[in-house]
Amino acid sequence: MRLAHLADPHLGVRQYHRQTPSGINQREADVARAFRLAVDGVIAERPDAVVIAGDLFHSVRPTNSAIVFAFKQFQRLREALPEAPMVLVAGNHDTPRSAETGSILRLFEELGVDVAVDEARRLEYPALGLSVLAVPHTALMAAERPSLRPEGGARHRVLVLHGEIEGVLPTQRHTVEYGGALVGLRELGMEEWSYVALGHYHVQHEVAANTWYSGSLEYVGTNLWGELADEREQGIRGKGWLLADLDRRTVTRESVPASRPIIDLEPVRGEGLAADALDDLIEERLRAIPGGVVDRIVRLRVYDVPRHVARELDHAAIRAHKSEALHFNLDIRRPEIHRAVGVGAPGRRQTLPELVRDFLAHRPLPAELDRDAFVRLGDELMDAVERDVAGT
Repeated sequence: MRLAHLADPHLGVRQYHRQTPSGINQREADVARAFRLAVDGVIAERPDAVVIAGDLFHSVRPTNSAIVFAFKQFQRLREALPEAPMVLVAGNHDTPRSAETGSILRLFEELGVDVAVDEARRLEYPALGLSVLAVPHTALMAAERPSLRPEGGARHRVLVLHGEIEGVLPTQRHTVEYGGALVGLRELGMEEWSYVALGHYHVQHEVAANTWYSGSLEYVGTNLWGELADEREQGIRGKGWLLADLDRRTVTRESVPASRPIIDLEPVRGEGLAADALDDLIEERLRAIPGGVVDRIVRLRVYDVPRHVARELDHAAIRAHKSEALHFNLDIRRPEIHRAVGVGAPGRRQTLPELVRDFLAHRPLPAELDRDAFVRLGDELMDAVERDVAGT
């Protein structure tokens, strides 16, 4: 019994400003390509069942082109695997805020896909000896959550959900997408399941031998540099999906080739350097990229650069690099300023993101709000603003 586990395609996401010759946002096209390649891989492996653990679309109201593309890919899957169950749960990105708003995910029921949008669904496939509990984002956010434990005597019991497993994921770089439901390990009852297919965290991650995040198929999160760092720390190379053999209890990573390199360059230390020396170091870093920056996503951090030195940099050259790259983030950071605090104790002036974080951490909140999630949202918004400013 083999199960294909995909999650977080985020079809329809738009990043940066470059368009394809046909007028589609380039990153939207990259994300669509990744999903198509994943479907190619699933068809080639011919699993017995397929699950998609949330965030098929990046928004509740995806574009017509994204909807048509997704429908065609599911149609390909159905034609190639006519007997295979296909299960799709709604993630936080493709869940309507209002109960009165319909979900586009129900469209895929026309192709025989079992979709869980509002409530948890227990799905039985007797011919495969398979039972699936599909838990969408809305069900996890409800005042009374459904039981996340298996029922019945099926040989293979699979849980599919979209959420954040408490105490498991790295949060220091804020690489976990905001808005996910928090699920406790005890609540999950991993040992009772044949396999737990998770979505929401965009890096492939083994929670336990039978419990995995498959990760996203492209870099679509708010902090792709943090995702790269998480992948390096966990020894993971790139994106993909998972093929779980429920009889052998093995999980195989199936890669999806990236559309373009995403390069985080070694930072430049600018303390004490004049603008022309910094210009030379920036050029040196960029020239060292095999093939250059053309059509790539590149970040270069430059530390300890006073404002007046930053103004004197060769901005014409910087703009030229930005025009060549799909996205070039020249992240120039001013020196940390130390000053006296209180009665002469040395202290460091807080950065604006730190000030915002401190304010949000102590601001009075309604009892029903999750403070950690509230602070994390503020961090993500500040990060987005800083990226936008750096890109201007």
